[in-house]
Amino acid sequence: MITLSNLSPNSGANKNKKRVGRGYGSGNGKTAGRGHKGARARSGFKSKPGFEGGQMPLQRRLPKIGFTNTFSKEFRLVSLAQLNSFDENTEITPEVLVNAGMAKKNQLIKVLANGEITKPLKLSIDGISSGARLKVESAGGSVELRKNAE
Repeated sequence: MITLSNLSPNSGANKNKKRVGRGYGSGNGKTAGRGHKGARARSGFKSKPGFEGGQMPLQRRLPKIGFTNTFSKEFRLVSLAQLNSFDENTEITPEVLVNAGMAKKNQLIKVLANGEITKPLKLSIDGISSGARLKVESAGGSVELRKNAE
């Protein structure tokens, strides 16, 4: 039976500490595993992460790639199938979608034409695909784009 008094780690899990500078017979005598001279052989040596001894560091050798558009707008995508859960002639605004749990507060919302819509709805949102607009208007609904998505 295992108790706290007879617990021990698995064999090989713990290593003995390397005792440096204890003579030639230890295998780590004389320079104590630090090599000969240089900054790394001295006590108190510190180096910045990524420093390669004066060689051009990796983060500067690699090419700079890509581009981040700081003016891009992140839209929360909502499908027509999700909007089909609302009652007929409901005016759907971002606040309504936030209350329904389909979006978070202050997110721009765009409706995509995934699925079908069978009820006429009044959409007042930030963006809509052309296919979704066609489907909403053919179901008898209307679409109004808000100004803040420009």
